[in-house]
Amino acid sequence: MSRINQSLGEFIIENQGEFAYSSGELSRLINSIRLAAKMVNHEVNKAGLVDITGSVGEINTQGEDQQKLDVFANNVFIQTLTNREIVCGIASEENEDFITIAGSNSDHKNKYVVLIDPLDGSSNIDVNVSVGTIFSIYRRITPLGTPVKKEDFLQPGNLQVAAGYIVYGTSTMLVYTTGHGVNGFTLNPALGTYYLSHPNMRFPEEGNIYSVNEGNYVHFPQGIKDYIKYCQQEEGNRPYTSRYIGSLVSDIHRNMIKGGIYMYPKSSKAATGKLRLLYECNPMAFIVEQAGGKASDGETRIMELKPTDLHQRVPFICGSKTMVEKAEEFIAKAKN
Repeated sequence: MSRINQSLGEFIIENQGEFAYSSGELSRLINSIRLAAKMVNHEVNKAGLVDITGSVGEINTQGEDQQKLDVFANNVFIQTLTNREIVCGIASEENEDFITIAGSNSDHKNKYVVLIDPLDGSSNIDVNVSVGTIFSIYRRITPLGTPVKKEDFLQPGNLQVAAGYIVYGTSTMLVYTTGHGVNGFTLNPALGTYYLSHPNMRFPEEGNIYSVNEGNYVHFPQGIKDYIKYCQQEEGNRPYTSRYIGSLVSDIHRNMIKGGIYMYPKSSKAATGKLRLLYECNPMAFIVEQAGGKASDGETRIMELKPTDLHQRVPFICGSKTMVEKAEEFIAKAKN
């Protein structure tokens, strides 16, 4: 029975029977992510004191300016997961291709693959704004004993066995689901231990916050423009409050606690959307749905989309269920 201030380690052991394939490997995998997150948190907290902020002067596979902390976080998560020989493959937003992990015996016997956005919102580090890590875990679909292939990573979100995020902010929290609700754990920096602080996290059915980069308003499709105007109208519990941090983890974390909708739609500048399906949208959609919310691309449930590319981008709308459904109504109306 989970309880407030229970350690993450105790929680994992107590609840590992809920995993579809309870052999201890998934528990060890989440423990590895916990360890890597503590290392990244330590480095994030030194920003401004050591030379860890700013750009490395290189462009990543997404065509984005790579930050020093992006590189650090990517290396930490890959090395931690590789050294513990728990996974058979890793795909990172920072790497063009996936990484195959054979294991010390080169037997390719591990069952899980991890997809990760090592440091979401890293451009905010220089101005001391919260950033995060997002992760997604699947069971491989290729035969055990063989190297992983791309199809092990190109699975729809509804096949995820676990997903979560870490938010590095005024406190550091690890929030995750294995398909049995969402729980949040806060790091006690003095002890280096995560404790259950937010059990059974749920989106309020209705919220009053909308999160979207309104600087892109003129580039949005008509349905999104109409919904934004609806959010601003004075009627009932509207106008809603506009809150946009520009860090996906932070924006969704706030909306899950307070109630709200997050939108990163397609636009005339990004015809297919900007957020990555595998590294951002699928894991967040799993968490959102497990917390009683809804996640779609404006028309289709995110977790039913069949990925076609490791770095595929899609429109993303998620949050309190009634708010997402209202946004979808406006999109459908404008389309028709």
